[in-house]
Amino acid sequence: MKNNQKFLIVLPAILLLCLLATRISLPTDPEESWQAPIAPISPDSTTLVARGAYLVNAIGCADCHSPKQLGAHGPEVIPELHLSGFPQTAVVPPIDLASVRLGWVLFSPDLTSAVGPWGQSFAANITSDPTGIGNWSEAQFKRALRQGKYKGLENSRTLLPPMPWETYKNMSDEDLKAIFYYLKTTRPVNNVVPPPRAFVDLQ
Repeated sequence: MKNNQKFLIVLPAILLLCLLATRISLPTDPEESWQAPIAPISPDSTTLVARGAYLVNAIGCADCHSPKQLGAHGPEVIPELHLSGFPQTAVVPPIDLASVRLGWVLFSPDLTSAVGPWGQSFAANITSDPTGIGNWSEAQFKRALRQGKYKGLENSRTLLPPMPWETYKNMSDEDLKAIFYYLKTTRPVNNVVPPPRAFVDLQ
């Protein structure tokens, strides 16, 4: 009888503790139960490369970094030169400096070179070749996009327009890693992009 009485006393206490534990574990915001947790990108290289390929295509890296030829629907990326930057043997049309002085920014027909108040800039080779980013470290790549440093070197010049690094710096570390992993798998294209030209040198 005494055991039964003890059981009847202890049982409500156990039920109360269970109820409190359940209550504490419930979300305070009713909408939280509908929010799926964001899974971090897997460190697996295959996953990173796939994610990087998606991002490179989504943010339009090829728009400036890939040489193009005129096709049935306008400029089309030359597959074997994908992401290789301004061709070292290319010749740009005559530059209308008068229009630049009026505030215009000019692009070459395939968008791999631009002219503005800063002078003339050329899209970099970002393939896996040593003339591209083949010898870069991940830290260099992140510094280039986070701080806008040429070749990702600490004491180098700032990247020139139209490279939108001030937008890309807001990307997550995981996304920058994924892009880097993907670029390291691209077809290497040997292409030494010429250095930029100051505006005064264009006159």
